[in-house]
Amino acid sequence: MALGYCFGGAAVLELARSGADLKGVVSVHGGLETPAGQDYKEAKGELLVQHGSADEAVSLGQFAALVAELESAGVKHEATSYSGAPHAFSVFGSDNYRADADAKSWQRFTGFLKEVTGS
Repeated sequence: MALGYCFGGAAVLELARSGADLKGVVSVHGGLETPAGQDYKEAKGELLVQHGSADEAVSLGQFAALVAELESAGVKHEATSYSGAPHAFSVFGSDNYRADADAKSWQRFTGFLKEVTGS
């Protein structure tokens, strides 16, 4: 299982593309673009992508493109956007912090963790 926030969210997607033997990968307000020459054909496990719909650093277009890419590669995934949440919505104490999106994303992460690991 791999979880990453912001740059870490992009890094765990890179890990998934590498074919790492993981049951699940979770990206929270991470970078979503796939570098040229890479794809998800070797990805194992399931992906959970959590994104703020008001994110100005990573667009909804990039979010939709990733979903299309995962569909095309046959990767089991779940992608959620949180209404009004900007980039870094889970950074407590920052101007971008959104308690509702942070709480919902954490709740979904813990549920996803139980689902993919069976514990």
